[in-house]
Order: sequence, then structure tokens, then C-alpha cells
Amino acid sequence: MNDCIFCKIIANEIPSEVILENDHIKVISDIHPKAPVHALILPKWKKHISSVQDIAAGDKEVLIQMILAAQKVAALKKLKGYKLVFNVGREGGQIIDHLHLHMLGGWSQPTHEAHV
Repeated sequence: MNDCIFCKIIANEIPSEVILENDHIKVISDIHPKAPVHALILPKWKKHISSVQDIAAGDKEVLIQMILAAQKVAALKKLKGYKLVFNVGREGGQIIDHLHLHMLGGWSQPTHEAHV
């Protein structure tokens, strides 16, 4: 999608703070963090997927790659625990129509207060 901000970040047309990148995924720091560590896991998929709602059976590999990226980021950031959140649709809090996974962690005390 030409006007998708996450597609532009993946293509390096818009600068971002990259935490991790490989052939399948780009992980960046959220510019409006809701936790000490707030990463956005962006898939570099063969097609544009707007939301979890739009994932087809043939897209299951994208979800696996996103989870594996979260595990790598947790190790890099030395997180003992973290939350993974998919916002789906406007009513579910999704603002950008590009599949992405929020990873939140880094609290010194257990909390359930962070909302994405």
C-alpha cells in the first residue's frame, strides 16, 4: 500500500528506531510507548495484510515469524516477562491498517495497567 506508514517504515522511506530486522520482520520502538519497552513487530509479508481479521490460512507463517521475533527481542532486552497485543479494527484500538504486534515489557514490578 502506497500510503501505509508501516510499509514506508519497512521500506526505509521513514526513519525508525530499529530493534531487530531480518528477511521476515522489522521490529521498531513505538514512538508513543506505553511501557518501558514497547516494540512494534511489523511483518515483511509477500502481501499487505491490514489486520488479524484479514489473515488467511496461507498466512500462518507470518504469525509464527512475529512470535519468534518477540522471543528474540525479549532476549535482546533481557525481559523476564512481556505482553503481546494485537489490536483489531478501530473498535479494538487499531490505528494503522497494517498487521502489527505490540510487545510491552520492562516493568520492575508486575503490572496489568498498560493498555495499548
